[in-house]
Amino acid sequence: MFILICLCSWSLAGVFSESVSVMEGESLTLNTGVTEMQHDDLILWKFGPLLIAKINGKDNKKEFYDERFRDRLKLNHQTGSLTITNTRTTDSGLYTVTSSKIEMPLHTFNITVYAHLPVPVISRMSLQNLSLSGSPTSKCSLLCSVVNASHGTLSWYKGNSLLSSISVSNLSRSVSLHLECLDDSYSCVVNNPISNKTQHLNNTELCQPCSGTSKCQYLHRNLYRVARKSC
Repeated sequence: MFILICLCSWSLAGVFSESVSVMEGESLTLNTGVTEMQHDDLILWKFGPLLIAKINGKDNKKEFYDERFRDRLKLNHQTGSLTITNTRTTDSGLYTVTSSKIEMPLHTFNITVYAHLPVPVISRMSLQNLSLSGSPTSKCSLLCSVVNASHGTLSWYKGNSLLSSISVSNLSRSVSLHLECLDDSYSCVVNNPISNKTQHLNNTELCQPCSGTSKCQYLHRNLYRVARKSC
């Protein structure tokens, strides 16, 4: 199944451009806008400055050049459109298609390939974490962690209300939550522009359950900045 998600497009000096996002492992088709290649057409595809594929309209001869795309590129013999199968995060970048008939590019594509997101893990904070957070007296101190999540955001929510968040990029990151008691309305979410994974906080063994009149407070520590709020 080929998936093409166009987030935006514009025309600049006659060149049609698109920003495209896709999940790692999916297939992506980049169209030339050509209805049918002519006998004297030569379509060339570049990834950045490097030529990666071309097709000749005279004999439909196809050639591929970059080893990083080995066995993952396909060219449509009628339109010259390029399909990338089993996409990888390293496929992110600028793609340009040109024709021998036209001096300027037919299209440019700014491609972003997102890695699959892991499910966040919620745990009790250690004594070391508590001393760093500056809140050793909290009755319920929790840590939501994510490992190897790229280009996303890690956030705590109470219902649909955002409590705190941090950016994640190819790192192991965590965000803390300090409560007086626990109810089942809290969740930790990691997301990027096209996907998200959620872990709900429903384990009463982590903290004492809240009564109807209990109040809560939370703390968000992002690098060296500490912010406290009440809820």
